Amino acid sequence: MRLAIVIVSYRVRYYLEQCIVSAERATEGIDRRIFVVDNHSDDGTVEYLAERFGSRITLIEGNHNLGFSKANNIAIRQSKSQYVLLLNPDTFVSEESLQEVLTFMDTHPRCGGCGVMMHNADGTLARESRRGLPTPWVALQKMAGRSDRYYMSHLPWDRPGQIEAMSGAFCMLRREALDKIGLLDEDFFMYGEDIDLSYRLLKGGYENWYVPARIVHYKGESTQKTSFRYVHVFYQAMLIFFRKHYSHVSRFVALPIKTGIYLRALLALLQTQYWNLRHSLGLVETGEEQPEYVFVGSEKMLEECRLLAQRKGLTATFAHDASALPPATTRLCIVYDTDTFSFSQIISLAERNSPARIGTYSPQTNILITPSEIIK
Repeated sequence: MRLAIVIVSYRVRYYLEQCIVSAERATEGIDRRIFVVDNHSDDGTVEYLAERFGSRITLIEGNHNLGFSKANNIAIRQSKSQYVLLLNPDTFVSEESLQEVLTFMDTHPRCGGCGVMMHNADGTLARESRRGLPTPWVALQKMAGRSDRYYMSHLPWDRPGQIEAMSGAFCMLRREALDKIGLLDEDFFMYGEDIDLSYRLLKGGYENWYVPARIVHYKGESTQKTSFRYVHVFYQAMLIFFRKHYSHVSRFVALPIKTGIYLRALLALLQTQYWNLRHSLGLVETGEEQPEYVFVGSEKMLEECRLLAQRKGLTATFAHDASALPPATTRLCIVYDTDTFSFSQIISLAERNSPARIGTYSPQTNILITPSEIIK
């Protein structure tokens, strides 16, 4: 088998469904298998995927939340393939992206891992597509607000380039390299495992590369980033990485970094508690400004979305032609028909219409997906 695609999910079944569909389109003609490891979702994800995809995917059903690293490792061990792709469920990939990355890795045998050009949900480029390692010096710079080195801002976006750390949202890995350096470190429950794996690939004599193949990452639809649990897991991962790889540094270097991590974590917790208190006292308006939707696609899609907009009370306009869209604003959500447009076309249009948010509608499922909600 040439490629195993591993997707770990938790309560994001509609984003996950779209991710799988995009991966299937991107691997036509490629010998591959899609593995989905569900971390004990309670929203019917397993049943929904089994009915929707059947034997087209290998579905692994966790009895409890295993964490990101352990869930990925379970599927990696079950797979037998030349390459392994770790892919977040809240992504979709362009049709040519996976073949582009595989071809690059075939011609660069020292490439142990590969990341791609990730777009945010408003069409902008995601800085974490190219990252440096958080060495003590880089970590101190980042905490001081200077992040150019961490995000490797000197690299061009339109050409391949060597990087130090890949994002776990899309991480193509060479099986030979994994056999040599080991799988994901399960001490990392969530966050940090991608940087740790990237670092071990470099220490193992491999190279990490960025390739300008395009995907969209909605960013963290499966996590609640305002929760105490998120703060704990995220900053704990930072400490695990530092202790694992930089425990040998001078205490005069280690102390400021550890202090900075603890202070950032404390500040995040205080901010979370402050906003939770304001919400509980009714001091914060809970209603968000509703977006203005523009639906663009086939007549069948537009007719279905007219009914959906009426039923849900959405402010909406409708267009057959993507060239006739209104001027983009942050309030605008442009909804593309996934039967009419390829995922590659959607990404190109999203770039052109940034900062409008990306929405998709599938006439196959009658589900509208936006960066912040599912409407059906």
